[in-house]
Amino acid sequence: MSPYLALLRNNPGYARLWFAQVISLAGDWFNIIALNTLVSRYTDGSGVAISLLLLARFVPPLLIGPFAGVLVDRFDRKMLLVWSNWLRVFVVLGFLFATSPDRLWIVYGLTLLQFILSAVFEPGQSALTPSLVGKDDLVIANTLNSATWSVMLALGAAIGGVVAALFGTAVALVIDALSFALAGGLIAAIRVPAGETPTTPTEHGHETGSLLEGLRFVLQRPTTAAVLLVKGATSLGNVDALATVYATQVFILGQDGQLSLGIMYSAFGLGAIAGPLLLNRFHDGLVRQLRRLIFIGFGFAVAGWLLVGSATFLGMLLLAFFIRAMGGSANWTYSNVIIQKTVPDRYLGRVFSLDFAVFQLSSVLSIIVHGGLVEALGAERLSIIAWGTALVSLMPLLAWLVMLPRMERSDARAVEALAGD
Repeated sequence: MSPYLALLRNNPGYARLWFAQVISLAGDWFNIIALNTLVSRYTDGSGVAISLLLLARFVPPLLIGPFAGVLVDRFDRKMLLVWSNWLRVFVVLGFLFATSPDRLWIVYGLTLLQFILSAVFEPGQSALTPSLVGKDDLVIANTLNSATWSVMLALGAAIGGVVAALFGTAVALVIDALSFALAGGLIAAIRVPAGETPTTPTEHGHETGSLLEGLRFVLQRPTTAAVLLVKGATSLGNVDALATVYATQVFILGQDGQLSLGIMYSAFGLGAIAGPLLLNRFHDGLVRQLRRLIFIGFGFAVAGWLLVGSATFLGMLLLAFFIRAMGGSANWTYSNVIIQKTVPDRYLGRVFSLDFAVFQLSSVLSIIVHGGLVEALGAERLSIIAWGTALVSLMPLLAWLVMLPRMERSDARAVEALAGD
């Protein structure tokens, strides 16, 4: 763990950003456990109702995200992160008023607002990271970010499930609100090095900093466009909807399945830690090798879904989520690093926002399909849904295998062109 400790010790700005992530992610999982079980309780476990809650989380970043990327490239990234945290304090406290089934609309409405603010935070954090660490540390920084998300998923989900079961959803939601307040304060204390803030449009001639320019930049670079498909392709088949149904209707532990859902998310979190840490042993920091590791990540995702479909007891299902998370986390980490290494700083906000939008689109479609299938087939047919998801997940694995040599040939031509100049 010494490279990670050294990274935090030598980069105080990044250390504050990382610690803010630790705090806010812990609160996030308290929120997810609380609201998922609340909706399940008020709707008698309706697959459609649970899917609507998940859609309320994923649709705002899908629709707002690309425009949020323009803000990230035009304005002070640090302050955008600060205010996206502080405003979410008040949004989360509003969930306390959802005290009966007829007030369920509050949960959906505030979730939409919460994730509109999140749509600014996600690309902003990824775009700010290269300003706080050196390029040689980007793999370590993104692995630490991914591992942090995973650890807080494992711990936060487990603790959140226990807290919600013992003390109720109100306590879990107050903890989430406090986490956003603390995270915003930590980010406000970051000192971004001079010259590492987004450039204004006039500094690059005719560039205006628009979303259209970001789209044009991506479309003119096929290798960049391919990387923007990685997160979305790995997320074909969203885990959240099926995990909630498994926890609340099949493997029920604790009140309304709160404890079993927390355990499932914990297993997923542990797998997300293991993925990048395992595959980092085989990377050399070069983009070519990171692309090859992404292929392995796709393989883990397919294997995980096959095992979900075969799970006959809780332990087997936990292993399946563990393996599925290994692939998703590895691909998230390495696609982030490739973008940070190959995209100019002035485009990072827009490119990351497009990257996250593709991920959100994939997740939204998966949630709709999974929710509809659960509603139509029932909980007793979950294995069929999982096997079908495995078949769909096989497609990006094969597509990436075909694209790999083409991307490497494109890199070789680019190097030759530079040598010729």
